Amino acid sequence: MRILGIETSCDETGIAIYDEEQGIMAHRLYSQIAVHADYGGVVPELASRDHVRKTIPLVKEVLADANLTPADLDGVAYTAGPGLVGALLVGCSIGRSLAYGWGLPAVPVHHMEGHLLAPMLEEDVPEFPFVALLVSGGHTMMVRVDDIGEYQMLGESVDDAAGEAFDKTAKLLGLDYPGGPVLAKMAENGTPGRFKFPRPMTDRPGLDFSFSGLKTFAANTIRDNEQDEQTFADIAYAFQEAVVDTLAIKCRRALEHCQLNRLVIAGGVSANTALREKLATITQKLGGTVYYPRPEFCTDNGAMIAFAGMQRLKAGTSADLTFKATPRWPIDTLPSIKTTK
Repeated sequence: MRILGIETSCDETGIAIYDEEQGIMAHRLYSQIAVHADYGGVVPELASRDHVRKTIPLVKEVLADANLTPADLDGVAYTAGPGLVGALLVGCSIGRSLAYGWGLPAVPVHHMEGHLLAPMLEEDVPEFPFVALLVSGGHTMMVRVDDIGEYQMLGESVDDAAGEAFDKTAKLLGLDYPGGPVLAKMAENGTPGRFKFPRPMTDRPGLDFSFSGLKTFAANTIRDNEQDEQTFADIAYAFQEAVVDTLAIKCRRALEHCQLNRLVIAGGVSANTALREKLATITQKLGGTVYYPRPEFCTDNGAMIAFAGMQRLKAGTSADLTFKATPRWPIDTLPSIKTTK
């Protein structure tokens, strides 16, 4: 069984083909960074227009890469939400239209479920149950996962997501968009201990997150100190350390609360090296393991949508042509797929 995956939830157009036996047969990703860089952030209308321009050509390229035709497919999966409504509508419209034209089932996929399941594209696959930290520019959430679709929300950000805080702080430091990876690179030259940032919401019970205060703290620190390269590197180091420590503290708390020692981390921020190292240390102390996708599958991509769509297709999920994009869609409302006994 093979399925085409289409990802258009924000500013990246991702297309992939997943085969149940062979795995990912082909995947392509087009990033809109150059389109939005001049604006310092994603412009929804421009994102939608670029998805219209790139989706069909990428579908053709992926089919050619895999040496397949539409007749070789068994379904079309597309991101139905959450995300930017205009961008989602492009993927939904194209996905459903291709499915209709090719006589295939159309499978709506939850964007964050795609991220959550992305580590299962790797050779070392986590077993259920586990705790998942989903951390990106738009979302930061902690979820207990007992099976595909059996999700219990443990905590989420009450304001800025971690990736959003990275990008906003990078902008304060004068870094180009998207600033998160650039800030992480700058932090490598930072001096440990020069600045001390707070670890928000770690001094109280619970698993919710808050990162907007760190951005404000960074702005005040920048204002009150010399505006030179080393100072900026030291601030970047302190900011990243605070975010990583906060996420790590909450992950440890979640694992202990659930009495589990398997941790999955996914989403764009999961590519951060400092975060991976910190979480590896924590899970090792608990006698467990941390799982994450390869860097190219951390950001938005079609491979994760194809994989998640395959799981849903095998369970009988499909949508008629009236299915609409869902920009707000709680992950814990998804139906369960029983894959474990």
